[in-house]
Amino acid sequence: MSVTAFGKPTIVGYYPSWKAAQMTDVDFSMYSHVNMAFGIPTADGSITYDGLATLQSDADTIHAAGAKVLLSIGGWTGSNLFSGILKDKTARANFLTSMTDFVSKDNLDGVDIDWEYPGSTKGNTCNTVDSANDTPNFLLFLKDLREKLADQKLITMAVRVETFEINEVPSDVSEFAKVVDYAHLMQYDINGGWNTETGPNAPLEFEPGKGAQFSFASAIDAWTTNGWPANQLTAGIAFYGRATNATEDMTAEPVTQYKSQSSIVPLGDKEDAPWADTCAGTGEVNSGFWQWKHLRDQGVLTSPDTAASPWIRNWDDTTKTPWLFNPETKIFISYDDPESIKLKVDYAASKGLGGLMVWAMYMDTPDAELLTVLQSFSSNGLSNNNEKVSMPSKGSNISSSSSSSSSSSSSSSSSSSSSSSSSSKTSDSPKETGSDEYNSVVEKKGNLGEQCTTEGEYKCASTDEPGPGYFFCVYGAWLELSCSAGTVCDTSSGSMICNFAATDNSNPGE
Repeated sequence: MSVTAFGKPTIVGYYPSWKAAQMTDVDFSMYSHVNMAFGIPTADGSITYDGLATLQSDADTIHAAGAKVLLSIGGWTGSNLFSGILKDKTARANFLTSMTDFVSKDNLDGVDIDWEYPGSTKGNTCNTVDSANDTPNFLLFLKDLREKLADQKLITMAVRVETFEINEVPSDVSEFAKVVDYAHLMQYDINGGWNTETGPNAPLEFEPGKGAQFSFASAIDAWTTNGWPANQLTAGIAFYGRATNATEDMTAEPVTQYKSQSSIVPLGDKEDAPWADTCAGTGEVNSGFWQWKHLRDQGVLTSPDTAASPWIRNWDDTTKTPWLFNPETKIFISYDDPESIKLKVDYAASKGLGGLMVWAMYMDTPDAELLTVLQSFSSNGLSNNNEKVSMPSKGSNISSSSSSSSSSSSSSSSSSSSSSSSSSKTSDSPKETGSDEYNSVVEKKGNLGEQCTTEGEYKCASTDEPGPGYFFCVYGAWLELSCSAGTVCDTSSGSMICNFAATDNSNPGE
């Protein structure tokens, strides 16, 4: 897998084309990757994108800020036809060509595929589903796409809290990881108006027996235990919350965020409006959607952690999430704030994840109250410059002994993929837990070196002749690591990278 020089954390943001007018306040330089959403496939395999007229200029603007640009294809309603397209020889060929044409003609850095439910009937009711063949067909398609894009471009996927299914059973995804650079976990929309009880939109941990039994943590476990390397996962962060109508007083003892609710969802923020789900056939409904910036500018929250009367802010210590309740209207809002997001950021880092993902970029405040928290993500990640280098094959997940090294995740990649090695600790016990995880791995590897002073610093093992060895400063000690075969530690660019040996370095750039 080709990657880039060590630098800022991998932070992926989704740019909904229908909200382009609201992107003016977004600082693209705070992201490493921007996914333009959504390209929609048609039955013949061609792809439409309603922001096509400005796609190239948008890409130029984002590139100028130092971020990569991908076209995201599919989405909740945009992946209805995936199953049929991949079974039709002509449509499948058109689909491949359409993707690669977008990349080449609009100067993109790759494609992101948002097909959340291959092989599963749990998704949009309009989806065509082949329970036995969707997931195998998806893998074959991605292999062909990787061959067409070679090592020069990224392939990423937006995925749900469980792995792809075969005959309605979550499956091993290790083969997918060989041809895909990142899987972006959507660890939100866990609970909502579709439930009979109120509950957290994006719990860090779920409460056993309460609400949907999925969480930020369980999603990471589900993917890594089914063969996906942690350093190729990004953790999804919601810049929004959801409102529902409770049917009882949530301030009454016992105070809990799990109480009965109406099936009628209230109107959310000032941008929310009734919409019709033609697939479900339910007529017009409200989404109950509350963007973070509107929780702030509509006066629901007077500060990130203070609610305006009559709203009451509560904190759930199991799910590590805030929630709001209005006793006058009985409206409940579950959301994320800087406090809950910081806990998620630290948890993702402690698990050796490759980065973070945001839905959606325009929902933050103009001064980036939430995005700023994401910048604290600490990883052995890779920046988004254009210098091609080779990913280190050892020690890329020093914080989790069960995580695969990058040599086992041999997918082809563009210059902004990330091999993650976290120096952060877990959120529940910041010092002890993180240190225990780290020390157990170091003891196993037996390569903890002398003390160092600058956390996250890298240095080559040899200053005389180029070699593969290098050191990473974590928890005050040098950890000895190695670049992958055929590459050497190189500091000639001013940053430490694993670069091709001189005889192989004929094309270091894009």
